[in-house]
Amino acid sequence: MKNKLKISSPFFLLIFMIFALKSCTSPNEPEEKPQIFRYNQPNAVTSLDPAFARNLTNMWAVDHLYNGLVQFDKDLNVKPAIAQSWEILDGGLRYVFVLRDDVFFHDNSCFPDGKGRKVVASDFVYSFKRIISDEVNSPGSWIFRGKVRSEDPFVAVDDQTFEVHLKVPFRPMLGVFAMQYCSVVAKEAVEQYGKDFRANPVGTGAFTFANWIENQALILRKNDNYFEAGLPKVDGVRINFLGDRNTGYLEFMKNNLDFISGLEASFVDNLLTKEGDLKPELAEKVDFYKAPFLNMEYFGILMDFESEKNADNPLRFKEVRQALNYGFDRAKMIRSLRNNVGEVANAGFVPKGLPSFDAEKVNGYSYNPAKARQLLADAGFPEGKGMPEISLKTSNDYLDICTFISRQWEDLGIKVKIDLMQSATLREMMRKGQATFFRASWIADYPDAENFLGVFYGKNSAPPNYTRFKNDEFDKLYEQALAENDNNKRYAIYHEMDRILIEEAPVIFLYYDETARFSSKSITGYTNNAINLLTVKNLASQ
Repeated sequence: MKNKLKISSPFFLLIFMIFALKSCTSPNEPEEKPQIFRYNQPNAVTSLDPAFARNLTNMWAVDHLYNGLVQFDKDLNVKPAIAQSWEILDGGLRYVFVLRDDVFFHDNSCFPDGKGRKVVASDFVYSFKRIISDEVNSPGSWIFRGKVRSEDPFVAVDDQTFEVHLKVPFRPMLGVFAMQYCSVVAKEAVEQYGKDFRANPVGTGAFTFANWIENQALILRKNDNYFEAGLPKVDGVRINFLGDRNTGYLEFMKNNLDFISGLEASFVDNLLTKEGDLKPELAEKVDFYKAPFLNMEYFGILMDFESEKNADNPLRFKEVRQALNYGFDRAKMIRSLRNNVGEVANAGFVPKGLPSFDAEKVNGYSYNPAKARQLLADAGFPEGKGMPEISLKTSNDYLDICTFISRQWEDLGIKVKIDLMQSATLREMMRKGQATFFRASWIADYPDAENFLGVFYGKNSAPPNYTRFKNDEFDKLYEQALAENDNNKRYAIYHEMDRILIEEAPVIFLYYDETARFSSKSITGYTNNAINLLTVKNLASQ
């Protein structure tokens, strides 16, 4: 982070211009170089509006720029943010938040004289109503759907007191408020910029917006008026959008990036041993962080077999779906392609790392090609004969995994065509029910198994229910779990729901993820967390 800035490229020139005023000193003082945290995101940001923070790339950027009522610490405990305190009243139906009085929106032309004003409770009323507005059409509307009361769910009692009223108690609700969807936005900014608010963010966060060259780079600068004392510790952030992870890795190794996240088959062996540890020769240059990540990787199956386009899909047979789950070696896949970063998904959809996870009580799929062949025969496709080719839609980031699995399926006689497309295109097809078989993942929005099992609740649309799975017994158990206050009893219900998913197999269970993050030795203050959020405001340089 203390690297000498080169101004030969447009991005470095841009940064130089942004921070020029910050580095001005008196003639007798040495000029200080701005400390800029640099990292790469392989998938480009699509919106800087919190209402559209639906994927990790957008979530990271939004987290730099905005705040909500509460936030998670590194252990996923809920702690104050803009709300300095709160109470849960009326048996869990009413949440009362008392706001700080020293939080201000970023300076912007949408405010009188361009000066950011103080955040008040009515700002949260406005922000939360945007999430459920049909006009906004936020992909995050599901977080409140069916949970808040129909009439006046969000109330500003006075400038510092904000209330949320639920229909029925919902135990994970406090964690929901920590999601990036629940960030506070200024009505003045939304009204001034309209649809262009996506590219003109006005938040309260540790960093303010400087410039965004879409698909290339996003530049943020330090918010000198930030309310959390001593933060942020760096002068700015530069996010590159190098779509090729290998290019990002090379830039990191050349010291042009301070941080990379994730693995790619082309460079994983350069960084990690087969046991999943950092190579000893890199120890003096690189820090490696590996930890459980509440992310479930899977192949989803569109379970709407009534539609004309899906009526002849061989995946309509439960035996075929089960055969696919038995028909590939998860352990070998993780060892070969991810150098043991991740764990086999052998205990249902709820990932390891949550307190309700129990591999002894939930027995999932293992590698069993003989059983897979028997199930194919039971479905009327012995050795795959007569079974139409299935098309698996994925982005380029997961081509290696899809290729590995499809080759093992081909050994069973199952023909698979891999259909590559842009991530954003695939997500849109999943949302519209146009993808019948697709690679997907579900990252925890809050640390409770309900967040994963809700992906299959029949009354949920897409997102989160991209498979359109509907099972009456599953839905009944889901509703029971929401009303259960005893953790042990609720966990038992979660286990039964996971066993239904294993039996019905609306997905191919791949692996429970782990974070693989690499930073330069110049960075301090880094902490892991199981939701894989990059909290830049805490970082500093040595």
